[in-house]
Amino acid sequence: MQNLIIERIVALRKEMEAAGVKAVILPRTDAHLSEYISSHWHIVRYLSGFTGSAGTMVVTDKAALLWVDSRYFLQGAQQIEGTGIELMKDGLPDTPSIVEYLCEHLSKGDKVGINGLLMSIDETAALRSRLNACGIELDVDFDPIDRIWADRPALPADKIFIHDEKYAGESAKSKIARILSAANAQGAKAYFTSALDEIAWLLNIRSNDVPCNPVATSFLYLAPEGSTLFVDEAKMTPEVEAYLKEAGVGVAPYNEVLATLAALPADMTVLLSGSRASGAIAHVLEGRYVKGESPVALPKAVKNDIQIAGIRQAHLRDGVAMVRSLMEIEKTVEAGEPLTEIGVADILLRHRSKGELYFDLSFESICGFGPHGAIVHYSATPESDVPVIKGNLLLIDSGANYLDGTTDITRTIALGEPTADMRHDFTLVMKGHIAIATAIYPEGTRGAQLDALARMPLWKEGKSYLHGTGHGVGHFLNVHEGPQSIRLNDTLAPLTPGMLTSNEPGVYLTDRYGIRCENLVLTIPYEETEFGKFYAFETITLCPFDRKLFDTSIMSDAEVEWVNNYHRTVYDRLAPLMTEDERAWLATATAPLSV
Repeated sequence: MQNLIIERIVALRKEMEAAGVKAVILPRTDAHLSEYISSHWHIVRYLSGFTGSAGTMVVTDKAALLWVDSRYFLQGAQQIEGTGIELMKDGLPDTPSIVEYLCEHLSKGDKVGINGLLMSIDETAALRSRLNACGIELDVDFDPIDRIWADRPALPADKIFIHDEKYAGESAKSKIARILSAANAQGAKAYFTSALDEIAWLLNIRSNDVPCNPVATSFLYLAPEGSTLFVDEAKMTPEVEAYLKEAGVGVAPYNEVLATLAALPADMTVLLSGSRASGAIAHVLEGRYVKGESPVALPKAVKNDIQIAGIRQAHLRDGVAMVRSLMEIEKTVEAGEPLTEIGVADILLRHRSKGELYFDLSFESICGFGPHGAIVHYSATPESDVPVIKGNLLLIDSGANYLDGTTDITRTIALGEPTADMRHDFTLVMKGHIAIATAIYPEGTRGAQLDALARMPLWKEGKSYLHGTGHGVGHFLNVHEGPQSIRLNDTLAPLTPGMLTSNEPGVYLTDRYGIRCENLVLTIPYEETEFGKFYAFETITLCPFDRKLFDTSIMSDAEVEWVNNYHRTVYDRLAPLMTEDERAWLATATAPLSV
């Protein structure tokens, strides 16, 4: 594989030389600036072998480099070994940014190439400004990938289907009217979005174009005079076309989007999100767009009552599947029968897929045993797959998309008797988890203002984790969504009733084990006083934590009580859906902690 990677980089450099380009920047995304992408857009994977969900590759005439964040420091290093690609650990003090590197290693008058569809308006403008300050030119039309990737997969052609309003809770026509009104408030007559989750939410449509993300590859232009969905005709059905027509949305070919936008009247003003619309879109709308905030992000994040009811039901079914999976894993390991990390993922899929309204996984299951658990977004492959046996911790991060909700849960379980260090570290993580779960906060509070609550027990012992504590979660949609998050760097989005967010602190000890404990929490009203409105979190996820891993000697009475109350709720909600044997296992798994 290493030789293939080297040959592909050589082919790319030939294209660069022919175009007079000294360096090319290749973000791991698609023309919709997605986090999760279809096989057609796995350019970084093709050129480097890196399979993580975030990373940017830079190739110059002399070097090849891969920038990854802390989640992928270990995985990235392993996957590019022997390719000649240098790993750049983004976020560390000694690691230069991509622009800093290019300004240091290129000369005045050199040219950097990008595909303008793969970088947002804001990113393109910032990149151009920084490079120009160093005397370097930016070419936004450099896209040689089709010429060097002979067997590149085609764009997805899966059929679109309608997400019933009984699950969505609001019609597409109503949503379009709301979004156009919000666009008008920002000084625009129309709104354009290339974000696949926005389009799916707005039109109540879904497809299967991206693994684990039920979205349809398309662009959407909304205007009072008539809206247009730009989509491959092969994806349409007569039912969907009639449905869209009723909502005031026509259909045009996917590849006509740029030409159509370029032909809009001179007096048309289109709202574009600076972070979610690409520089290429802004270029064809030059002089006819308003750059602002996405009017879709907040309405999509704040779930309505029907969605919330569905989310609760989805988590009931998911909790049953998780318990059955944990029972099978425990029984298999106890019996000494063969089981590997991939086998654990297969168990999870088998039990989830039997659930009512199941559609797909919400992301590829992360099942890391022992040292692999310390790789934050580890994904087992046939080459890395290891036996799951007694003597270490198993970290399982998994979830599913049901027609009525999306789940995301992480459990760390001890196989065999845990060590004192394992129990201590697990309990530190849980103390942070409980601090978030029990937080009370005033209206306007942002996730960054709560993040330290989750980290403080670890910080006090000189430990930490580099990923965020929480991310927004979609409704039968992407498992990662904004605008809210719980992390050190502020996204400026207040936590609002109806938002579904993960609560997942962790700690990772290289070559030993990893620990992460994740539930999804719903922001709800708490009380209103003379000081204003206060909110709280309702924990939605239903599955026991491993009781063997708690060290109650370092827990407060209130923390022990929270665990016991949570476990009591888990039993009360799940037991009626289970067999007698399953109820017996669950009763033991949720028994009160003894102090």
